[in-house]
Amino acid sequence: MQLRNRMLPALAGPFTLILAMVACDGSDGSGPVATPPPATGTPAAPATPPAGSPAPTGVARPTVTFEPFVSDFERPTFVTNAGDGSGRMFVTEKGGLIRLIQDGKIAGQPFLNVTPIVKSSGNEQGLLGLAFHPDFDSNGRFFIAYTAQNNDNTVAEYKVSGDAGRADPGSAKILFGVADQFANHNGGMLAFGPDGYLYISMGDGGSGGDPQGNGQNLNALLGKLLRIDVDTGSPYGIPADNPFVGRSGARPEIWAYGLRNPWRFSFDRETGDMWIADVGQNAYEEVDFQAASSNGGENYGWRTMEGAHCFNPKSGCNQEGLVQPVAEYDRDGGCSVTGGYVYRGNTSPALRGHYLYTDYCSGNLWSLRLNGDEFVETELDGAPEFISSFGEDEAGEMYATGDRDGTVYRVVAR
Repeated sequence: MQLRNRMLPALAGPFTLILAMVACDGSDGSGPVATPPPATGTPAAPATPPAGSPAPTGVARPTVTFEPFVSDFERPTFVTNAGDGSGRMFVTEKGGLIRLIQDGKIAGQPFLNVTPIVKSSGNEQGLLGLAFHPDFDSNGRFFIAYTAQNNDNTVAEYKVSGDAGRADPGSAKILFGVADQFANHNGGMLAFGPDGYLYISMGDGGSGGDPQGNGQNLNALLGKLLRIDVDTGSPYGIPADNPFVGRSGARPEIWAYGLRNPWRFSFDRETGDMWIADVGQNAYEEVDFQAASSNGGENYGWRTMEGAHCFNPKSGCNQEGLVQPVAEYDRDGGCSVTGGYVYRGNTSPALRGHYLYTDYCSGNLWSLRLNGDEFVETELDGAPEFISSFGEDEAGEMYATGDRDGTVYRVVAR
C-alpha cells in the first residue's frame, strides 16, 4: 500500500469538501459486520498527490500495529471502560453478552446477559452499544443499545448488582425503542459527551437509498445523532439547548441529522470535538467532524449526498447548508468505514492527536489530525480485516475488536 500524507484546510462553520481519497462500498446490506459486497459500477478517480510526495513539514507518520490482547470472544461489537478506576474493560458481543476483561483475562461469568431480548439474526443486528454513566462508580448506571426481538432500535438503562462483576438484569429500564422494518443500518453507538449528556447514533432504518427519507426528516429519529439527559425526566429529559427544541415538526431529541449509518462516533477526550464515521451507500465512505463549540443542528447531507457527492438526485443537488465530510474514500478503499478515537494515551506518543479509522473489509487504515488550522490525512500500514469497533481504556489507550476472529487488539504506535 502506498503511503500518503496530505494537509488540508480546516474551516470554521459548515465544512466544504477537503478530501477525496481511496474508495469504498456501503451498499444496502453492508456494515461493520457485513459480508463484503461485490464491486459494481465505476469507481471514482482518487484524488491523490504524485507518488513519492514528501510528507508535510512537521507531520509525523506513525507506524501502527494491532497487538492481540484477549481472544475467544463471539463476534465482539465494542470495547470500552467504566471509568471507575477498576482497570476493567467491557466487551459487547453481537448475540447479547457483555464480557469483562480483568487482569488480561476474560472473567468466567458475563457482566450482563441480554440474549433473550436481543435479535441478532441480521448481520447488523444485535447488542451494538454500551456507555457507562460518568458517575458509574457511585451510581452503578450504564446504558446499552440493541436490536429488540420486534426489530426496534432500543436504548435501555441497567444498574450494577451488589456484585461489582455482574449487572442486575432486573434493573432494566427502556428509554425508547424506534420501530424499524429493515434489518440493517441500526447505528447503535452510545457515548456521554463532555457536557454529561448521552449521545446516540441512529441509522436511517435500512434497506438501500433511505427509501423512507428518514435522513432529512426531522420528525423521525432514524438517520440522526440524538442527545438526551438521562438524569432528568421520565424516562429521560431533553436538554434545553438541543437545536430543535420547540420547533414544530421536529423531534427535540435530535442533535444532528442527515446520516446514513453512523456506526461509530467519538469525542476527543482532550478537546471535546466529535468525529463521526458514517457508512456509505455504493460509492463513498465518510468521516465527519463537529467542533466542541458546536450548538448542534448540523445536516450531514444524506440522502441528498453520499459523502461529498450528489446521491438523490445524482447531479445538481442542492447543497446549501449541508456539512461536507472532512474525509472520504471510494470503493477502492473497502466497503464500510469503522470510526475510532483521537489517541490521547501515553504509551504511543507518535500517535497522540491522531484520529484513527479503518475499513471493515479491506483493513485499510488512516489517521486524521488537526495541525494548526489544517486537517492532515495520513494513510497508514493497515489493520486486521473485519475490525468492528475501536475503544479506549481509562488511560486513553486505544483498542479494537475483531469481528471475525473474536480478538480484542491493543493499538500501539512508534
